[in-house]
Amino acid sequence: MFADTMSAAIDAARTLTQLDHLSRDIWKAWGSGQIADEAQLLAMQLEARRKALRGDLVPVGIPPGRPSIFPPRRPQRAPVRAVAIARRRHLAASGPMPPALASRFTTGELAVLRVVGDEVRAGGQCALCIDAIAARAGVCRRLAQNAIRQAARLGLLTIQERRREGQKNLSNVLRVVSREWLSWLRIG
Repeated sequence: MFADTMSAAIDAARTLTQLDHLSRDIWKAWGSGQIADEAQLLAMQLEARRKALRGDLVPVGIPPGRPSIFPPRRPQRAPVRAVAIARRRHLAASGPMPPALASRFTTGELAVLRVVGDEVRAGGQCALCIDAIAARAGVCRRLAQNAIRQAARLGLLTIQERRREGQKNLSNVLRVVSREWLSWLRIG
């Protein structure tokens, strides 16, 4: 009797929520001993009905083979490579930091630190994303990351991460803490 009622209710169910409630009722009845072997048959009928209601719905989430829900990053390319190289050399040669500190960095890294220094001079901190810093300096994204990490390792600047759970992170905030570099930036 109970099995017939449940079978009719499963066939009449129109939403997945109704099927979830029916599934709970079936297994409660099985646990209390009201039904025995019919529970498995009802569960199979319930799953078939669930698949019919879902149709071609695909669960939302991370697509297979991708580590993130965000679209993959497109490779960064300079429109004219010679212009990027000239920009990098010009920024590095303009003296972004004192010579004693600058000797520890390559030309590309100095160009990155020049962009960071200009932002710090203008607003006290640099909140540009890595891609923007790299584009302004005429270098690749990875070189910009490495230059900033090396400067932080040497104690020249601090990196404040601004993580957001379930969303894209905000750009890191860079602050110059080296007295020597700060006085160099004030002089201009």
